[in-house]
Amino acid sequence: MSMLLLGGTVDNWLAPIDDDPFVGPIKNIAQWNFTILALLMFVVTSLSLTENFLVMFATYKFKQLRQPLNYIIVNLAIADFLVSLTGGLISFLTNARGYFFLGRWACVVEGFAVTFFGIVALWSLAILSFERFFVICRPLGNIRLQAKHAVMGLLFVWIFSFVWTFPPVLGWNRYTVSKIGTTCEPDWYSSNITDHSYIITLFSTCFILPLGLIFFCYGKLLRKLRKVSVSHGRLANARKPERQVTRMVIVMIIAFMVAWTPYAVFAILVTIHPNIELDPRLASIPAFFSKTAAVYNPIIYVFMNRQFRKCIIQLFTGIVAVPESNLNQTSERPGTTADSQTGEMAAIAARIPVSPRSEDSPTDCGSFAQLPIPENKVCPM
Repeated sequence: MSMLLLGGTVDNWLAPIDDDPFVGPIKNIAQWNFTILALLMFVVTSLSLTENFLVMFATYKFKQLRQPLNYIIVNLAIADFLVSLTGGLISFLTNARGYFFLGRWACVVEGFAVTFFGIVALWSLAILSFERFFVICRPLGNIRLQAKHAVMGLLFVWIFSFVWTFPPVLGWNRYTVSKIGTTCEPDWYSSNITDHSYIITLFSTCFILPLGLIFFCYGKLLRKLRKVSVSHGRLANARKPERQVTRMVIVMIIAFMVAWTPYAVFAILVTIHPNIELDPRLASIPAFFSKTAAVYNPIIYVFMNRQFRKCIIQLFTGIVAVPESNLNQTSERPGTTADSQTGEMAAIAARIPVSPRSEDSPTDCGSFAQLPIPENKVCPM
């Protein structure tokens, strides 16, 4: 009985319209527009699948990469891979045909999958910023990030994302075909107040909240780095880490904003003005921007990471970029190098001179000199 009701609900959601995107292309859009979109999605999807699979394979191959600080980075790669596998591949096929030929139920499944995996990737970036803040600033004193903490972060990301992306399947809003007729998404254009409440909730929990967490965590890091740099201004090695981390943080925040701000602004705009007349091609741009994040996320968070980069180079070349004298030491204790335990941000911060911790400020970022400096660059298998 419940399945019958659910089936009837979906049929009502996706009731046929005069220009039915499940039957054929929208008549007022020339086929060449869909061809260009198909080519773009082919390039984006191919790059994303290749890059993110490489991250997952390198993590499987090298023990050094399977460390708590890298769990969330691999999780980001998995989410981006699934976004491209579901949304990117389907978008390429449907744009090549000019309409969503897979049917109404496939639209609901595709809309949910892309939204779900996209939010998982988005929240992974927020948790990544928090873990870096946790490792470097040690807000809980001597409590360090362990595997159980990293797993708790992963569980939070997947459960929280599911909680806020599954309701449209049950009737709080819905997943329906987009204006251009080749992809599926939440119904931004509904005039129903209940549907509006879902969009506002999704915007708050899956954009404003993670963005605020990212600004808070990276802001605390930069503030501490600036403080230490000023305290040791005459030392050259005090300012270099500050500049490196500042550049890294700026790139991360800009990438996040480029990927998700157009989509969030578009969602709120059409929610406030559901009767707004937008060209379907223009309305498809925000969703395209969010899909491109699956391409540059691996570049920013993985290939710019010295630890991952050296292992990937070794994967292709078989060359270990360390002195021969270090090989025995590392092979005897695989996966225990300082780089594998602290990560790129902590390794940068480790080069900052000692800054004594104030007893009355136990939650402030402590002495970065307590963090080990990476020595061995071997990637043991």
